[in-house]
Amino acid sequence: MIDVELIRRQFPILDRKVYGKRLIYLDNTATSQTPVRVVDCVSKMYTHHHANVHRGVHCMSVEATDMLEATRRRVADFINADDAACVVFTRGTTESLNLVASSYCQLLEAGDEIILTVTEHHSNIVPWQLAAGRMGLKIKVVPIREDGTLDLDVYRSLFTERTRVVSFTHVSNVLGTVNPVREMTDIAHSHGCVAVVDGAQAVPHYKVDVQALGADFYVFSAHKMYGPTGVGVLYGRRGLLEKMPPYQGGGEMIGHVSFEKTTFAELPYKFEAGTPDYTAIPALSEALDFIKSVGLDAIEAHEQELYDVAVARLQTEIPGFRMFGNAPQKCPMISFLIGNAHHYDTGMLLDRLGIAVRTGHHCAQPLMEALGVEGTVRASFAVYNTLEEVDAFVNDVKRVAEMLG
Repeated sequence: MIDVELIRRQFPILDRKVYGKRLIYLDNTATSQTPVRVVDCVSKMYTHHHANVHRGVHCMSVEATDMLEATRRRVADFINADDAACVVFTRGTTESLNLVASSYCQLLEAGDEIILTVTEHHSNIVPWQLAAGRMGLKIKVVPIREDGTLDLDVYRSLFTERTRVVSFTHVSNVLGTVNPVREMTDIAHSHGCVAVVDGAQAVPHYKVDVQALGADFYVFSAHKMYGPTGVGVLYGRRGLLEKMPPYQGGGEMIGHVSFEKTTFAELPYKFEAGTPDYTAIPALSEALDFIKSVGLDAIEAHEQELYDVAVARLQTEIPGFRMFGNAPQKCPMISFLIGNAHHYDTGMLLDRLGIAVRTGHHCAQPLMEALGVEGTVRASFAVYNTLEEVDAFVNDVKRVAEMLG
């Protein structure tokens, strides 16, 4: 058991009111809230260690550099990466995926194939489309079954001698489906393909071991795991990262520059052109320490209880309630509609009752098309949510259903 009230005291924003109602924040899939220790770290970086990294011999620059590199090692430990030099800092999951798609695809040839799934966030679709357009590549798509799981029989059938990359989400940001990553990476590797895994929705909830998962690349964002905004992580296997050309050019990523020829820095700096967000990156360490202080097993158990209670009540107490995604393994998020009510209307009314949920296509329009809907309402849980909030949420959804019925 965890002490939720003790945890909540670390998040002052949860005490605020919305339209005179105490905030119930259930939009954690979009972004989690931030504990005081993370905010304090960012503030301290500005007030005590505000100096550019890797480029100075003076005290503050050395301090900031040491803190950034300590965070890199901390991240490597968190995901069990075998080499901290294979952890690249980016601005978020989106940039991490763009980096891999843009850079790795330069090693491919026209006619080569990429496999994606219909459950992907736009950030794991559009970068591959852009690369495919430049390089003459072909994209294939894995569909879903009725319960929201991927059709692995189709997945296996899509591989040919020209398949080079598979890229898929660890956890769907709409359905909550937890995909069988190891099985999928093993299949990809059996065909000589590289496996890219979008872990943005997994790392806040589950223990992630990139070696056990067999991921060649694994990407995620700090802001979805109680950390600062504007910080992302790309993990990649050393041999692959060394073969890939730089994603951007500029300071920091160079070995030597002349107008005749430029050589590039060693990993990970080859992919970190320009000034990194050295004020925010160390705060990611604080977010990881927060997660460790609670324990991922405890977080998972608590969130699962919230999810189970919410789903049981919603399905039995609200006529016309439709939930999307019934996979055996699900992350604690609920995408739903109430009868024929528009998702926006439902979300707007819940907001007036103090409940923050997400509405729309959730940057997953191909999935919405596959589901036959324009959008859904999505409620998602985090470690600081409570059973009392679940009860209030269900009761308010019931009120909204009556208003819209």
